[in-house]
Amino acid sequence: MSDIKPEDYSCEILLEKTTPEKAKDTSFPTDAYNVTYTVDGEDRLDVCRAQKAANIFDLYYDKYKNVKSIQYGSGTISPNRFGLKPPPKKKGKTVRGK
Repeated sequence: MSDIKPEDYSCEILLEKTTPEKAKDTSFPTDAYNVTYTVDGEDRLDVCRAQKAANIFDLYYDKYKNVKSIQYGSGTISPNRFGLKPPPKKKGKTVRGK
């Protein structure tokens, strides 16, 4: 299982083994998916992003062999803006001598 990397499938795992409450966070990008799968009889939930759901299915099927569902996430951030830091604020001009 350890030799399978998300990067090989063009995927990025944002949250692993998380709760449904954390998966409903709107600060994720709109291209994030909620993936439910089973390992050793235990249901798990991940938040993963990729361009296509097929890439996510391939990753989880090859890694765990038991994918229950892949659903759209609750993210509201544009994918090209996700993870960017806001630009630093510029200082205003100072007026001297008044």
